[in-house]
Amino acid sequence: MTTFEPGFLWGAATSSYQIEGAVTEDGRGPSIWDTFCATPGKVDGGDTGAVAADHYHRYPEDVAIMRELGLGAYRFSVAWPRIQPLGSGAVDQRGLDFYSRLVDTLLDNGIQPWPTLYHWDLPQPLEDAGGWPERDTALRFAEYAQIVHEALADRVTHWTTLNEPWCSAFLGYATGRHAPGRQDPDASIRAAHHLLLGHGLAARAMSDARVGVTLNLTHVTAGSNTADDLDAARRIDGMQNRLFLDPVLLAEYPDDVRRDLEHVTGFDHVQDDDLKTIAAPIDFLGVNYYSPMLVGHGTTPSPSAYVGSEHVRHLDGGRRRTSIGWEIDASGLLDLLLRLDRDYPAIPLYITENGAAFDDEVHDADRVAYLDGHVRACAEAVSRGVALKGYFAWSLLDNFEWSFGYAQRFGLVHVDYDTQRRTPKDSARWYADVIARGGL
Repeated sequence: MTTFEPGFLWGAATSSYQIEGAVTEDGRGPSIWDTFCATPGKVDGGDTGAVAADHYHRYPEDVAIMRELGLGAYRFSVAWPRIQPLGSGAVDQRGLDFYSRLVDTLLDNGIQPWPTLYHWDLPQPLEDAGGWPERDTALRFAEYAQIVHEALADRVTHWTTLNEPWCSAFLGYATGRHAPGRQDPDASIRAAHHLLLGHGLAARAMSDARVGVTLNLTHVTAGSNTADDLDAARRIDGMQNRLFLDPVLLAEYPDDVRRDLEHVTGFDHVQDDDLKTIAAPIDFLGVNYYSPMLVGHGTTPSPSAYVGSEHVRHLDGGRRRTSIGWEIDASGLLDLLLRLDRDYPAIPLYITENGAAFDDEVHDADRVAYLDGHVRACAEAVSRGVALKGYFAWSLLDNFEWSFGYAQRFGLVHVDYDTQRRTPKDSARWYADVIARGGL
């Protein structure tokens, strides 16, 4: 039997726009995702998060399911437009009250609340003012973070500032595949920096709390040992991993990545002391891992999410894939965790998202196999001395999967979107058993 030490934290994760619905209730303002979804052709099937999984109204039922599964923690995100509909200025107390009720309900059921302050739903007025490419958005984020922290700090111990700033910056501002749907490479690099700056400013504002940031990281390998393929892997690792890890943990941007981007941006948006702010001390690093990357020299469809590396192509590693098209390789998670332990300062790690989309209803053997393999990779990492302290499955519920709409299901719990009926899948029962046993 593979076991984890007592105190290892088992949880599940969601995000506000993907599950809450109620997008016009109780004063919530529009977000960039409301605008993006309303634009024809942006989301598969014309789907929107207007109702989603209706968690805003059904959270007591959802918390009861969490308790039944034995979750030790629930990672959710706070919708900025519920707190400050204009992105700054006046606070809507009704938004804070909703998250206060959620936190109280979780605690009443013995579940730790783990709020994430930003999971992509930027208030539309801030995007109208320039969005994340503008420095002011980072300042507004720090103010918002302090508002939520002050409201919940008496009951919340662990806070995450950002979820996956890579996606916000490059899918939102380089490829336009995500909201706000812009295609401006220079703006995407500026967005990445200001997201990180917002993280650092928020971490400072919440210095009396346990604060971390969640990055979507992966294990990148070259298709061959040729110089071109090895350089391709270096570039993609730089843009996916090191562009975010190095500022947060080492207070620097990688020199090679800066050189790769010289023809895109002059880095004039990086001001004195920014990197010192970005590297404000944090208490943990959240790691989101889904799939590895195999890359080589070639061409990719334009525009590329890997700005400055348009000549790199993504290769087929010959592995099984999930329904969303992502290759399955749990060994990539082990390699990633070992690399973080080896190359960066010691810091507690949490897997804050890990999961798979499959075309399933309730019987989801493929998801069970995926989760089993990745939890075993976590156990192996711990046995090798990696300071991994917890695991959050993605996702608790089937939900709105961004530009894929409702076509992709990641949930441990099946949601019938017509009736909103929740039905735990086989993977939920499997996960409950893992939690109860403390391992596999």
